[in-house]
Amino acid sequence: MSLTDEFIRTDETFGAHNYHPLSVVLSRAEGPWVWDVEGKRYLDCLSAYSAVNQGHRHPRIVQALKDQLDRLDLTSRAFHNDVMGAFLRKLCDYTGFSSALPMNTGAEAVETGIKAARRWAYRKKGVKKDQAEIIVCSNNFHGRTTTIVGFSTDPDANEDYGPFTPGFKIIPFNDAAALEGAITENTAAFMVEPIQGEAGVIVPDKGYLKEVRRICTKNDVLFVLDEVQTGFCRTGKRFCWMHEDARPDIMQVGKALGGGVYPVSGIVADRSIMDVFTPGSHGSTFGGNPLASAVGIAALSVLEDERLDEKAAENGKHFMETLSHMPQQRIKEVRGKGLLVGVELQVSAGKARPYCLKLKEEGILAKDTHAQTIRFAPPLITEMTVLRQAAGTIMKVLVP
Repeated sequence: MSLTDEFIRTDETFGAHNYHPLSVVLSRAEGPWVWDVEGKRYLDCLSAYSAVNQGHRHPRIVQALKDQLDRLDLTSRAFHNDVMGAFLRKLCDYTGFSSALPMNTGAEAVETGIKAARRWAYRKKGVKKDQAEIIVCSNNFHGRTTTIVGFSTDPDANEDYGPFTPGFKIIPFNDAAALEGAITENTAAFMVEPIQGEAGVIVPDKGYLKEVRRICTKNDVLFVLDEVQTGFCRTGKRFCWMHEDARPDIMQVGKALGGGVYPVSGIVADRSIMDVFTPGSHGSTFGGNPLASAVGIAALSVLEDERLDEKAAENGKHFMETLSHMPQQRIKEVRGKGLLVGVELQVSAGKARPYCLKLKEEGILAKDTHAQTIRFAPPLITEMTVLRQAAGTIMKVLVP
């Protein structure tokens, strides 16, 4: 039995079978590269679903974690610590909002946004108690809590997990008219991903987000944007909404905020919305802890100092243009923004997963989503020469 098989057998013997990973066992990482237990090197083209935008083990982020660990680890929110304030100020400066509420995971950020929207509806808009509705989109992916999967349209995510939390209305994605038609006096918010990543990197029509912003403003409805995967430079801007100047009322963030070394998330909003929270109304033992705060400051500084938004825009453009040359007999569409790219195969070309296994053999780690699509999202620090080589390998595998 190989070392890889031994590790996988142990995982499958003692772990729940709620994932179906590729048959590779990673043991080391640096920059855009990862190595398996057999010593083979791969280009990471998933980036932990955009949690590793700054690259694996970025020295500044790792050093910030080590330095903070030598001084103060966890305080809980029962006390102040001397790092969280600086982190929140940095996050507000980077995002352009006036206040932030720190959490840990992306799903927690989404739950926090839901709470904020409902409380705003009752305390600011005047919706009658327990009548608030939040509009979401079909094929969404906002996390895995019981509330969130309750408004998913993916049976893999919600089958046999009911009964579900009421108060959500589902409309088609990329359909501004459907949004306007769904709004009632009880509508608190419209929550949406600017690009649907898990659905197969589905990019809405140009102008969609701007029209959403207009509709929400006109109807006194909060525009809540889930930028957990698309945020922090992934799409070639600091945040995806900036492509259309469609500033949301609440933005949910996470993943790359932790620089790939620690879970950090939260929401940002202006004070008029954030002030609906009062002491005891929401919280997290680990949210805003000193380690998370130190890592968050370093992660944001790297994004800013290394201009990773500009790098993602330039490199992503060339990467997508190269992949777009593949023949349409096998490739239905190449779509995305920045370095969030989806390649959808024609049905006649077969399912995407076998191609991901072939890419693994060629030294590229990518993951299939929704059967026919392969998502490519390498770390934003990846050099163009590496991306050119990767594009050549991808084309060779997908169009042999």
